[in-house]
Amino acid sequence: MSEQKNIFSLQFVLLCFSSFLFFASFNMIVPDLYDYLTSMGGGDKKGYVISLFTITAGLSRPFSGKLADTIGRIPVMILGAGVCFVVGFLYPLLGTIWAFFLLRFLHGFSTGFKPTGTSAYIADIVPQHRRGEAMGYSGLFGSIGMAAGPSFGPKITEAFGLETMFYTSSALALLSVLILVGMKETLKDKKPFHPRLLKIKRNEIFEPRVFNPSLFFLLTSFSFGAALTLMPDLAINVGFSQGNKGIFFAIFVLSSLIVRVLAGKASDKFGRVIVLKFAAVAIVIADLMVAFTTTQTMLIASSIVFGVAVGMNTPTIYAWTIDLSLEKARGKGIATMYIALEIGIGLGAFISGYIYANRIENLQLAFITCASLALAGFLFLNFGLGWSKRVFHRYLTDEG
Repeated sequence: MSEQKNIFSLQFVLLCFSSFLFFASFNMIVPDLYDYLTSMGGGDKKGYVISLFTITAGLSRPFSGKLADTIGRIPVMILGAGVCFVVGFLYPLLGTIWAFFLLRFLHGFSTGFKPTGTSAYIADIVPQHRRGEAMGYSGLFGSIGMAAGPSFGPKITEAFGLETMFYTSSALALLSVLILVGMKETLKDKKPFHPRLLKIKRNEIFEPRVFNPSLFFLLTSFSFGAALTLMPDLAINVGFSQGNKGIFFAIFVLSSLIVRVLAGKASDKFGRVIVLKFAAVAIVIADLMVAFTTTQTMLIASSIVFGVAVGMNTPTIYAWTIDLSLEKARGKGIATMYIALEIGIGLGAFISGYIYANRIENLQLAFITCASLALAGFLFLNFGLGWSKRVFHRYLTDEG
């Protein structure tokens, strides 16, 4: 299937729309979760909202990668969306801090599975020389969902109440999997599910071949975890209303739309690393702009730069990961990359929330820390690739 020249098959288009719905589903609740937690007396624990979610997502990646390579891509996608559907209905029912955190922990399983299955499926159906472009389009739809969700989620809460917003989230998760009904499985030689498949061996957790893109993703995604946690408070601080506190995410996605596709094409033509170097520099600049933001105009400007940076970064890393993965272990390679992403976002959310401590004057230090880690990612691309190649040399052939 990957030999075809056209990437815009019906399967690919449906996957893109599915990604939009799925990412909108679990991101639309994020801005209101902080107020919801504060209303229960947990305002000083905002860093846990994202970090608990990403911990579970990271822990589930080895399982989703193994299952995607054994029972198929589609079952893994269905499981991830199903978790998102069920948990959305439970948020309004549990009104204690610890129950809330338990749900955030369980909710993370959704992103541990759905994106892994989707990325593996896309890698199966698009030609190798257009992977960057395909991941750009796929990421574009996911990013639209990630930005659209937080922008319209608070508006639903404002107009209809918190419960309606949670139920809408569940409905979007269900739609994200219903539109995939009838799609053909792309995994060759798939096996029926057996509980022994849930036993993960040490060599099934980490794919050494994708160490480089994974480490870089960890260092640069720290900033995104911080943004998810702190930007709603910053938006309110500079004068945006409660209903518009997700403005950062709306502008962020608009600025990343065209960039994602162009960056994917550029990485196909000029190489993954050169594009990622530009992305790292852009993330550093965006973090510093956020750190010194005091007006609505400055927030909008930093949102644009952040969107451009992530638009370059994400599809290029996805394509680089698939380039380095063995076909028979593509799910494991993608899962390893996502584990790094979850660690980066989780640490970014937790550490930035700890630094912030619900005091707006501490936000500057939080984002300067993010800029420092993105700079470390840039330095790794310039000076660390040779070192990692020597360390993982024995894994860099098909015989591994």
